[in-house]
Amino acid sequence: MITNKKKPNPIDIHVGSRIRLRRTMMGMSQEKLGESLGITFQQIQKYEKGTNRVGASRLQNISSILSVPVSFFFEDAPGDTSAPGGFSEAASPNYVVDFLSSSEGLQLNRAFVRIEDPKVRRKLIELAKALAGDQPD
Repeated sequence: MITNKKKPNPIDIHVGSRIRLRRTMMGMSQEKLGESLGITFQQIQKYEKGTNRVGASRLQNISSILSVPVSFFFEDAPGDTSAPGGFSEAASPNYVVDFLSSSEGLQLNRAFVRIEDPKVRRKLIELAKALAGDQPD
């Protein structure tokens, strides 16, 4: 028997992964986001997996709650022909999402954004590059 189960659209999967990325960056649970939208955390799970498509008005609400422009959810989307972002040297377009979805990446990002002094941030970037063996800019 052949199952005719429709696969999620790649754009829906991408938008969902960006919702998850931003939500986790903010330390917000699926329950909290769902509560803010008046829907269940299960619905948030379906959005994040791309199995359910996010409507325009709902995406606008999500962008407001997560404090990002709607365009954030489409950055580096499959088929995006706009100019690449700052991570164009990355091996895959999901490099940033993969990094920030990891425990280490999330912890590093949360700590980094709490550093208020721009000079300290730059020094930390220089240290990371040195440890990685990269040449300074």
